[in-house]
Amino acid sequence: MVTMTTLVIILAVVVVVAAGAFLVFGRKNTGHGLRRRFGPEYERALARHDGDTKAAEHELNERLKRHGSLDERALTPEERERYLARWAQVQDRFVDSPQQAVAEADTLLAELARDMGFPDGKDFDEQSDALSVHHAKHVHGYRRVHAAKRGEGDTEQLRTALVEARGLFDVLVSNGTDRPVRRDKQHHTDKHHHTEGSGTA
Repeated sequence: MVTMTTLVIILAVVVVVAAGAFLVFGRKNTGHGLRRRFGPEYERALARHDGDTKAAEHELNERLKRHGSLDERALTPEERERYLARWAQVQDRFVDSPQQAVAEADTLLAELARDMGFPDGKDFDEQSDALSVHHAKHVHGYRRVHAAKRGEGDTEQLRTALVEARGLFDVLVSNGTDRPVRRDKQHHTDKHHHTEGSGTA
């Protein structure tokens, strides 16, 4: 038979466990938890709100509410090969037509994200917000390519934007993981992906 003392001890343990769970899970979407999850996106949101931490964290929490439960659809091997071939064409085109190549990269990323279950690329802000929830480390490159598509930047800036966008392409085409794309499956994707001084993407 459970004594009153035992009951009090059990209740005390439950309260302590509940409080600990709140500290661990209830705070994960505030402060350090958001900063860890969003990384550079946290700083971007902070800048957008002129350093207002409360407003920035509210914006990021709203993104989590809208897109946190999104379940990325894995690409089929055939879809993956098609996207790899298209990216190779984008990089080849950059040599003679940087602006066109960047515009095509922007379209390609929008379609790739859509095919994986993210919002349609017709609403860039909504799609990039959703990507930031799941791929915060890489979405900046997509934003740079989207801006460059509108003619923002010289050839070197276009090249840098395309190189950074490749980070998001790689993680998406690898079905949402950070596994590197297998080089023997890229055809000539990296034919023009040289070092910083090469002038190509």
